[in-house]
Amino acid sequence: MIDIKSLKDKILSGNLLSREEALSLCDVEPHMQDDLWNAAEEITKALCDKTFDSCSIINARSGKCPENCKWCAQSAHYKTRIDTYPLVSHEECMKTAELNRKAGIKRFSLVTSGRKMCGKDLDTVCGYYRELHDKGGMHLCASMGLLDKDELKKLYDSGVTRYHCNLEAAPSYFSQLCTTHTVEDKIKTIELAREVGFEVCSGGIIGMGESRLQRIELALELLRVNPHSIPINLLCPIPGTPLENAEPISEEEVLNTISFFRFIHPSKILRFAGGRAKLSRETQLKALRIGMNGGVMGDLLTTIGSKVSDDKKLIEEGGYDY
Repeated sequence: MIDIKSLKDKILSGNLLSREEALSLCDVEPHMQDDLWNAAEEITKALCDKTFDSCSIINARSGKCPENCKWCAQSAHYKTRIDTYPLVSHEECMKTAELNRKAGIKRFSLVTSGRKMCGKDLDTVCGYYRELHDKGGMHLCASMGLLDKDELKKLYDSGVTRYHCNLEAAPSYFSQLCTTHTVEDKIKTIELAREVGFEVCSGGIIGMGESRLQRIELALELLRVNPHSIPINLLCPIPGTPLENAEPISEEEVLNTISFFRFIHPSKILRFAGGRAKLSRETQLKALRIGMNGGVMGDLLTTIGSKVSDDKKLIEEGGYDY
């Protein structure tokens, strides 16, 4: 039987779990869930910053993506009825950034559809970032696909400090969800971003038909890229995508997964991202206490997020400074 206390004590003494110990978390049974969640909460309180890491995003280029990711509303392979548009205007970008700055959100990111940003569009967004950097008040992040080193350097030189590229799913499952690129393609981009000087934000989506073991596998794979921030998304099934009828995982299993990630990444930022609005307020509070110490706030990419004022109340009730 899994010994949750021994695993917790090992982590609190400053050590990471071995792969075998991490995989043993898969054996947690329903009657052991409270012990798991309480242990994860203890690790979070002991090893994580008490200040919540907030961020916001703008969907800076939407739709017509050539990649065939089965979860994604922006893939050109599927008919999803989302708004599609080229690069967001300078006015819209600056307006959105200013609203988030005034709301006290710490990070701001442009997120673009497509395999990657390049050419004139990349030069344009670098201009946006230079202006935002000069105004100050927020850290700048970017999520622009599978860039090469020179392209990443352009972003870095424009004031961006953190690059986002999700692994999305365990290597053993990813090829069932996407065939136009691989987890290794993503890791290559992340490694280049780190070489340039970026902090890394990388996580994934749960609820896409993967097993519990594969969720733990994803958490272990993320050790390879050692991200500062790990977004955990809950699948929002989008009509028109191959996953439109995916069955949601239970709220208890969401909490179990957050705990697994906290055990494997004891001091990292685990970031609430897409899909959390589906959870009850009670479950969201529990998630904050057991591990979620960061979050994407406001509207998301193609689904509605949550009001910043409501988020602030939830974050403070969850035990964090905002």
